[in-house]
Amino acid sequence: MKVHFVVHEAFETPGAFEAWVGERGHAATYSHVHAGQPLPRTIDAIDLLVVLGGPQSPTTTREECPHFDAAAECELIARCVAAGKAVVGVCLGAQLLGTALGAAHEHSPEKEIGKFPITLTPEGRANPKFAHFGDILEVGHWHSDMPGLTPDAKVLARSAGCPRQIVEYGRLAYGFQCHMEFTPEVVERLIAASAQELAALTAHRFVQQPDALRANEYDAMNRQLFVFLDELMADYAAGR
Repeated sequence: MKVHFVVHEAFETPGAFEAWVGERGHAATYSHVHAGQPLPRTIDAIDLLVVLGGPQSPTTTREECPHFDAAAECELIARCVAAGKAVVGVCLGAQLLGTALGAAHEHSPEKEIGKFPITLTPEGRANPKFAHFGDILEVGHWHSDMPGLTPDAKVLARSAGCPRQIVEYGRLAYGFQCHMEFTPEVVERLIAASAQELAALTAHRFVQQPDALRANEYDAMNRQLFVFLDELMADYAAGR
């Protein structure tokens, strides 16, 4: 399988997604847009599109962030969904996925940074791609927004701080507001890039400080992500 990553910032990398690609023998390509790399012109060589997170929002303009073209990314996402490609959006990527399908992103009730539980909804428990999650799963978070909902979207998981943690937009299109790809290395980069932000958020109930972020264990949620990705790509292969 051919996996293409859209990477918005050098400090917000694919993390455990890359481990899954390597373990499964898939091939990875990248658009490091922060470094000026272009988005793919065609989608023929993409089986799975993964759009990662970043400090931007779907309404961030080119004037505000010259390397980020929300409209172009939404067009790429929409083309992949329409062509029956598998699409996973993470954090900002989840918000862009919703936007690409006509649903504007919204602000989350709470800012969340750290590792906190998500709870599957009845729709989530009924989805075979998430049968291995159990009812409650501890996952990573780093956000203040959340994806919008199309008329056909299904919320599969929520948290105490955000009602839209995992959203199904179609059989092969999923938005993860949460970060199941976090690894200690990814978190360390985010801490370094967010020192001032974290220092200003000591009173927030769903914001962990650097020592707590470093103490979290991330491997278990990574493995749960891998099973989801295996199920997603099996579904994709069955429909080719």
